[in-house]
Amino acid sequence: MTDARRELDTTKLLAARYRAASDRPYLASALYALTVVPSHEVPTMGVDRHWRCYVSPAFVEATPVAELAGVWVHEAAHLLRDHHGRAERLPAADQRDAHRVNIAQDCEINDDLLADGLRLPAGRVEPRLFGLPDGQLFEAYLPGLPAHRQAHDCGPGAHGRPVPWEITGPAGPARLGETEAQALRRHTAEAMRAHQRGRGTLPGGWRRWAEEILEPTVDWRQALSGAVREAAAWAAGAVDYTYRRPSRRTPALRGVVLPSLRRPLPRVAVVVDTSGSMGEAELAAALGEVTGVLREVGVRGNRVTVLACDADVQAVSRVTATEQVVLGGGGGTDLRVGIDAALTAPDRPGIVIVLTDGLTPWPEQPTSCRLIAALIGPDAPHPPHWAETIRIPPT
Repeated sequence: MTDARRELDTTKLLAARYRAASDRPYLASALYALTVVPSHEVPTMGVDRHWRCYVSPAFVEATPVAELAGVWVHEAAHLLRDHHGRAERLPAADQRDAHRVNIAQDCEINDDLLADGLRLPAGRVEPRLFGLPDGQLFEAYLPGLPAHRQAHDCGPGAHGRPVPWEITGPAGPARLGETEAQALRRHTAEAMRAHQRGRGTLPGGWRRWAEEILEPTVDWRQALSGAVREAAAWAAGAVDYTYRRPSRRTPALRGVVLPSLRRPLPRVAVVVDTSGSMGEAELAAALGEVTGVLREVGVRGNRVTVLACDADVQAVSRVTATEQVVLGGGGGTDLRVGIDAALTAPDRPGIVIVLTDGLTPWPEQPTSCRLIAALIGPDAPHPPHWAETIRIPPT
């Protein structure tokens, strides 16, 4: 019987999916969300971005159930990891080499699947075949792969490029929208976390993926810049009266001098934790970001004060550049003294920024100005709820 006349062995295919979902129940929702589309044009199995799985009847007939189960997980992984969305953010030259992109994506997936004991068909792609280490994202594998290498085509749900066997347009089998797909990714990540809490094991790639879905990484530079800009705008919006420039209404009042309103630039105090637990690289990165943002919003010169503090204030500097900062200290930590010193200074700040690893006592009551806690390191304890918090990963 030729391929064109061969019918899909649905019983065998669905038995393989059942086996994959039973062995790894945290993937069950994703696996059963895939709509099966028989196709004599697809070489083996492939997916589109709408969670439709195209299946070759000849491939199902020739492949044992255990290996089909591994392919089910492989194709679902492309969609769970949003490979097509990530591929669209690649440089145009890389996007055009869809086979090479697909190989890199297969490397990202297969090292986890093989480490998890799944069986895959012969000819599978692994990082070691190219002299590459396990545990990387496909974007990291891509530069180390040869160009224009032919490989198994997992479809537009992987590399994002059109293929002849893809069903296009609104008609056809059921399709999953992007909002539903995002909800399914989160549900799967939560199931993985529950699996780990029950003392189950996950390959490293799946663990990192689940953590990123449930606790997405925020660009700390963007978050810190936004917080500083907002605080500076808030402080600058506080108006005050001045007699240095009388109000324009004064001439009409014959002898009565009215003050005018002014919008002063905010003064900023940066309290830097210089205790022994802080690393110089982290401090330099965070302090450089703060001073750069302050220059952008027009706060410069003698309006920025840096207080180096461990258990006491070790140095106070008025700075115009990061290189001018003196970081003394290295002992215990109590940044309350630095915050108090900033607030009781003759030129009281409108914003206090604290750069710390969080291992410090905090004021019991909210400060009288905006306070931004820039916490360095992923395990830094939380500051009080009233402080604005930015987390800065270690370099």
